[in-house]
Amino acid sequence: MAKKALLIALLLASPLARAQEPDQDGFTQPLKDLKFNPGLDQREFERSTLNALSVYDPYESWNRRVYHFNYRFDEWVFLPVVRGYRYVTPGFVRSGVSNFFSNLGDVPNLLNSLLQLKGQRSMEITGRLLLNTTIGVAGLWDPAARIGLPRQTEDFGQTLGYYGVTDGPYLMLPILGPSNLRDTGGLVVDYLADYQINFLNVPEVSSDHPEITALRMVDKRYTTKFRYGQLNTPFEYEKLRYVYTESRKLQIAE
Repeated sequence: MAKKALLIALLLASPLARAQEPDQDGFTQPLKDLKFNPGLDQREFERSTLNALSVYDPYESWNRRVYHFNYRFDEWVFLPVVRGYRYVTPGFVRSGVSNFFSNLGDVPNLLNSLLQLKGQRSMEITGRLLLNTTIGVAGLWDPAARIGLPRQTEDFGQTLGYYGVTDGPYLMLPILGPSNLRDTGGLVVDYLADYQINFLNVPEVSSDHPEITALRMVDKRYTTKFRYGQLNTPFEYEKLRYVYTESRKLQIAE
């Protein structure tokens, strides 16, 4: 018994155990003191890890606080609401709600596609809007997807990127999640455009009926597959930041 206690004490006092302790603000620079095997090609290893995770994040301390807030809000509020929504709402109703809000979202999609001079995509989104608003009964059904016109997402952040506007510092937005300065400005423009166009009178009615906005938010979370903690790593913040940044580059380039 004494030998086991001594072994545990030695392990806790070892450099490896101390290295696993989080920084004061929670893994600010998790790879700072990492030692590599000299037998490996260190230059290539660093290029594929440190450089890959090096995203411009001057507000990291604040972003991490927002990230942890989002994590707990998702766990304690958002996901329980989504589970309740799934429990009390039949599947065909949930599909209809998702299709309806997706149809509304095709309006800013079309606007941004036109601004990016994407002729074919603009025609496809126009076809979706016409089919789903008429045959699909205001978008409750999605006949356009059945004939080969799937939903394609375009936003003003992508439009700004298309014209060479840099992404700026990384931002973690409360509830909304990963973003950057350019894309946050794009969200504001998309919201204002949606309200001004007032497609099917829904944005104007939503201002007097906040339950419509709440339902739209719940549906958005319901259709978003990402779950905080699913990466099962203390470096989820870094991974999420990197994946978001690279995915936006791909979306702008397509």
